[in-house]
Amino acid sequence: MTYCVGIKLNAGLVFLSDSRTNAGVDHISTFRKMIVYEKPGDRFMVLLSAGNLSISQSVREILQIEELREVREDGGEGDPITIWNAKSMFDAARVLGSAVRHVYDRDAEALKHAGLDFNVSFIFGGQVKGEGMRLFLVYSAGNFIEATTETPYFQVGESKYGKPVLDRVLTPETPLDEAAKCALVSMDSTMKSNLSVGLPLDLVVYEANQLHTDKIICIDADNPYYRMMHNSWGQKLREVFDSIEDPVWDDAFTEHPLKMPATRHSALRKISTPDEKLI
Repeated sequence: MTYCVGIKLNAGLVFLSDSRTNAGVDHISTFRKMIVYEKPGDRFMVLLSAGNLSISQSVREILQIEELREVREDGGEGDPITIWNAKSMFDAARVLGSAVRHVYDRDAEALKHAGLDFNVSFIFGGQVKGEGMRLFLVYSAGNFIEATTETPYFQVGESKYGKPVLDRVLTPETPLDEAAKCALVSMDSTMKSNLSVGLPLDLVVYEANQLHTDKIICIDADNPYYRMMHNSWGQKLREVFDSIEDPVWDDAFTEHPLKMPATRHSALRKISTPDEKLI
């Protein structure tokens, strides 16, 4: 399995991925899920992948050379669009979708005969000179959706354990460093609950309109910041949990009673005999 998250903020973009893959308990390996495409001053793009490893590796390889050809209004064929000359991130995402369909046309039938689904998904984000930053979630059919102000992040892979902290913390105004911390807490929460997600991690932070970044780090178990964050998050969670009052059941006085009638609903009814109706 895997877990990847991409975050789009007013200040920039944050990308984080783990590197664990497994095909059963005897086949656990380390493969990076992130790749950075950068032409300083012109474009900066990051691709995160989840799903079948052979499919995602094929898509990444083909994306390097994939060309999207379109017909002009006069009926002639326009210049091919690639991720290296696309005028917008939208067009670059279309090239990625074309690469996914390219691999599907080549491999889907053979995978089906082997009893395997064509299972792959991508987070693709960045900035092309002349337009703002954009972030996309690309599905296995090659179609995609774009992050908005209301939904400033995407996840792929084992997403459920790391989602609550993202929902509680992230807004478009969140500073980059705080968002990077939030992504790491989200990843740590996922690794705590799911052994199929694991170190090392790849973290990329991109500042808006820079069209390059040097904030690229590989995080392993010996990373001092990660160790501090992991220990502090677990300890603080326990402290907050312990600070919340336990429910009172014996009708003793409390400022926050639990045994109160619901406003619009009756309490759950007990069934005492075989003859009683459930409804």
